[in-house]
Amino acid sequence: MSPELKNQEPARLLAQTSEILAQEDLLRLGGGPETIARQHEKGRKTARERIAILLDQDAPVLELGLWAGYAMYAEWGGAPAAGVLTVIGSVHGRRVMVVANDATVKAGACFPLTIKKILRAQAIAAANRLPLVYLVDSSGVFLPMQDEVFPDDDDFGRIFRNNAVLSAQGIPQYAAIMGNCVAGGAYLPVLCDTVLMTEGSGLYLAGPALVKAAIGQNISHDALGGAHVHAAFSGTIDYREPDDDSCLARLRRLVAMLPADPAPRVDATAITPPTRPEEDLYRVVRTETSAQYDVRDLLACVLDGGPFDEFRSEYGRTIVCGLGHLGGMPLGVVASQRLRFRPEGGPFQFGGVIYGDSADKAARFVLECNQSRLPILFIQDVNGFDVGRDAERSGIIRRGAKLVSAVSNSTVPKITLIVGHSFGAGHYALCGKAFDPRFLFAWPGARYAVMGAQQAARTMLDVNVATLKRQGKAIDQAELDRLTDELRQRYDRETDIRHAAARLWIDAIVEPARTREVLIQAFDLATRCRDTQPITTGVFQV
Repeated sequence: MSPELKNQEPARLLAQTSEILAQEDLLRLGGGPETIARQHEKGRKTARERIAILLDQDAPVLELGLWAGYAMYAEWGGAPAAGVLTVIGSVHGRRVMVVANDATVKAGACFPLTIKKILRAQAIAAANRLPLVYLVDSSGVFLPMQDEVFPDDDDFGRIFRNNAVLSAQGIPQYAAIMGNCVAGGAYLPVLCDTVLMTEGSGLYLAGPALVKAAIGQNISHDALGGAHVHAAFSGTIDYREPDDDSCLARLRRLVAMLPADPAPRVDATAITPPTRPEEDLYRVVRTETSAQYDVRDLLACVLDGGPFDEFRSEYGRTIVCGLGHLGGMPLGVVASQRLRFRPEGGPFQFGGVIYGDSADKAARFVLECNQSRLPILFIQDVNGFDVGRDAERSGIIRRGAKLVSAVSNSTVPKITLIVGHSFGAGHYALCGKAFDPRFLFAWPGARYAVMGAQQAARTMLDVNVATLKRQGKAIDQAELDRLTDELRQRYDRETDIRHAAARLWIDAIVEPARTREVLIQAFDLATRCRDTQPITTGVFQV
């Protein structure tokens, strides 16, 4: 941020961003200075240090899921970043997805969100055909929560199933065992294409203590499953390395053997910069519930300069659709409009609401982008769909279903950015989490829920009061005020974007001034291997 912007009276979004950035600095410390020191005492590097050595220093890096597990697992002392790092970067110019256990957090044990974060990384790698590099240093399942990580189709075993499927799809996978790798977790590296292991690491289904308890055999850590055992006797590993540095150097050489990444489609020198600086976003976008702003001013800060061809600009005006360029790449944009309009001969339409005409227009535009094989950027600041008698009679459900169907069946790469509100079915229709965006990002001031905190608290209060009255209980004003405040605090907390990020409903919270940079990187990843199929919609509401 520029000094001039910092010295201004802090805007709401700027203050929210500063708070998020400060918290992210703490999250990057993992288990904290003491656990980092213990890792170093073992002669091992931390997960972040390993990643820094592995990746090219001059290439962009995109970390995903940093907020996973935030404010969760408090009874166990917390699990910053869910104890695993997922980072996209380059190795000798080849872009890769790195999954690295953070042994400073509960010895790299796997919490429920650890599993889901690894699965999300595998899904992103599969969709974008990114080679995977696993830096393994984990004590396995966090046993106090074993019932939440073991059997389901989004639990521990799914990781290993994905290893096998990714390999069959021709997506390279490398695993470097650089610490503990025990019990069921031992299958992850062994199901990869290439396995490395450092001295002092352990790979076994049952550790020395469990072996002694189970069969009465006394055996040391190294004799049971050390690097020498698996290099010379079991034949399980491909490369035996003396330490982290040697292992990471070998990994870099192996990845460099892969075919080169596709050449850039765009000459960077020919890209026209945006017509407005990105820092204007702090002035343009307002995150208050009823605030108005023109989303086209936002686009002017993010998209390349030059024409933005707005699609049906005079129709369905609470969604802006159009064609532009981002980092030289042509793409379509479907964005919530926060301005209030009065269509000719009709009632006012409020910004952030999807009306029937907006849904019709956006559905048609999504189909056109698919026909032209253009990736789509969805920008959400949406309160939901139009409601009421007139809305129902106009067929709002049918027209909204048409948009949902078009987005669901879209085959071009889709990326979603939440800049303000993301409520209810509006979240779905504008390519929410359940609709397979390649990446889903959000700004620090974003809100994410079925409905806004105020409306949700009011609805639940009415329900609670009605229940108490049916039970014959009187409720005075003091109790009513207490219930109101309690519900409002709860929904304020649950609609905060950090609540969503902790549960991996978004991939990253993005500093607004870095929006263009992050989106260019994400679209470059999403379009690096294009095998788009024609769109088919099945039964389509008209």
